[in-house]
Amino acid sequence: MNDRRRAAPEAREAPRKPESVRNVVFVGPSGTGKTTLVERLLATSSTIPRRGSVAAGTTVCDHEPAAVEQQRSVGMAVAPLWHGETKINLIDTPGHPDFLGELRAGLRAADSAVFVVDAAEGVDEATVAVWRECDRVGMPRGVLVSRIDRPRADVFATVEACRNTFGSGVVALYLARYHGGQPRQLYGLLTGSLHDYSRGSTPTVGTAPHGMDAEVEAARNELLEGVIAHSEDESLLERYLTGESIEVGTLLSDLETAVARGGIHPVIPASAETGMGMIELLDGIVRGFPAPTERGSVEATAPDGTAPRPLRCDPGGPLAAEIVHTSVDPHRGRISLARVFSGTLLPDRSVHVSAHGLGERGRADHDSTERVAHVHTPFGASLHETRHCVAGDLCALTGLDSAETGDTVSEAGDPLLIQPWDMPDPLLPMALAGRSGEDEDALARNLNRLLASDPTLRVDRSTETRQLVLWCMGEAHADLVLRRLREHGVDVDTEPVRVAFRQTFRQAAAGHGRHVKQSGGHGQYAVCDIEVEPLPRGGGFEFVDRVVGGAIPKRFVGSVERGIREQLAKGLESGCPLIDVRVTLVDGRTHSVDSSDAAFQTAGALALKDAAERAGLVTLEPVDEVWVHVPDEHLGTVLGDLSVRRGRVLGTEPEGSGWTVVRAHVPSTELTRYAVNVRSLSSGSASFSRSFAGYEPLPW
Repeated sequence: MNDRRRAAPEAREAPRKPESVRNVVFVGPSGTGKTTLVERLLATSSTIPRRGSVAAGTTVCDHEPAAVEQQRSVGMAVAPLWHGETKINLIDTPGHPDFLGELRAGLRAADSAVFVVDAAEGVDEATVAVWRECDRVGMPRGVLVSRIDRPRADVFATVEACRNTFGSGVVALYLARYHGGQPRQLYGLLTGSLHDYSRGSTPTVGTAPHGMDAEVEAARNELLEGVIAHSEDESLLERYLTGESIEVGTLLSDLETAVARGGIHPVIPASAETGMGMIELLDGIVRGFPAPTERGSVEATAPDGTAPRPLRCDPGGPLAAEIVHTSVDPHRGRISLARVFSGTLLPDRSVHVSAHGLGERGRADHDSTERVAHVHTPFGASLHETRHCVAGDLCALTGLDSAETGDTVSEAGDPLLIQPWDMPDPLLPMALAGRSGEDEDALARNLNRLLASDPTLRVDRSTETRQLVLWCMGEAHADLVLRRLREHGVDVDTEPVRVAFRQTFRQAAAGHGRHVKQSGGHGQYAVCDIEVEPLPRGGGFEFVDRVVGGAIPKRFVGSVERGIREQLAKGLESGCPLIDVRVTLVDGRTHSVDSSDAAFQTAGALALKDAAERAGLVTLEPVDEVWVHVPDEHLGTVLGDLSVRRGRVLGTEPEGSGWTVVRAHVPSTELTRYAVNVRSLSSGSASFSRSFAGYEPLPW
């Protein structure tokens, strides 16, 4: 690892006021240059002496070995810088869809987002989905058109594509001016200023010459009309329509307000390679994006879910911070990256750690009181110790051994719980097995560590298939998990995931169970007659007692039922449990001395086996209900694939903006790799969710 990336730069004292903080997350698909952009911003602000390279593995944010080797981010990372008197926490997130959980953690930590769009590639569907997520919560957004110096780059076309895709609120703030086929200047549409980069990464700012071509004039009019439409000064529209000149200061003030409120999404063209647009982006973040105090209050409750109360971004308020990322350092132990929503975090203080609601993913609810050892300013993989972290800022904590991603950290005497953000469901199963007993023990320990850091993982330990199944987001996520396990010395193999089948009776039948043994002393005697009939799917198990005349005493009727239940659970022909049957006990015989509870349990099981031989059994396979979200252009392909998978389409519903939701029942055996397949069928745009629907007969 490069030494430059190991050590954080000399940090200024942490802010004491939330107004001096901006938290910005960079969003976009893999390959748009988000990590390179962060690196250039750090160099532009003189936070680092020189920028690193993704290809060389020397960037601040991509510090994990897998990220360096694959040359793409696999986790969120924070790199703060100072621009003037404002601290900007740059949050770099992965662009690969398998790491959506890391992206959502970054969104949770941020107050605004910069969507990075490649000038030659345009907007992909995954980015559109994230834009919608931000839109639902009202997060302010801007767009950075990256790599404008590359071949095939078309800034005008990209801005238009963003406007058509994201909405009319997307307006260009600057336009790139080309000379000799390369971008050399940025034209400020609102101010009329010309930022000349022909001599290097630090621009010379002057006044643009009079006269604008048609494209520039149209872009400027769009910007002005957008600002005026969101202005609270109703006289601006009349002044604009009559051709009156409006003061630049007034327009800038209204623009900043509109951006902070999410009404306007400014576009800045940039090149991380040359440094063009970096100063303009930093200025825009400080002036246009909101401080944490402008974010709405966060709802918190007591750990038991009672006593809800809103929390404002107040350094003097009750402490409430949320763990947005967890990692383990070989020397410092567990490192918890936290966003402080209220209060002030201090080192060497006792805090309450609590989390609830992720038990279905193998993470138990927990509450504990621990001591924060140190508070740090994170800088990629490096840490710089600080004396405090106020509401609105981000920090890294050490000493919290039980803290996991999504947990709430609060005062020990005033415990609070913030509801975690929505975690995407892992839908790709992978069966794991250690190569030895020692590996099995190490596997269990390391899986607990991975679950603590990655809420998108889920572990199932099936007693039926006797497999440990790890549910991941996709192949890239699964490969990363295996790599992390092996890096910690766990020799682990993967196996095909087995599906647990069921059986039921093909038709109604009678069964006779006779268990008679005499071996000296008390013998064993029990006879019972039953009738078995299949129930509709989902009918479960019913037991009916129709014995008359006391042929079987009441105390042994329950014994027969227990024997039948145990045999149903163990199965008959292939070890598959039997379901959806009604068993009626109709007759039997007892012995005054030799009848017992154990004897009648055995007789009940024998009677069930006898009935099964007469009726025959049907094997049932599990079926899931799936909802596939797919662009209309790929709808036919997805429907055809579902048919091949023996899926039964239950309906389709338009989702708006060219999307459709397909609802279908599909056998679970056909969905093992569907998380990968559906992306391939739709150029990476479709997604799906699933839930257990029931069992259906397995076709022969």
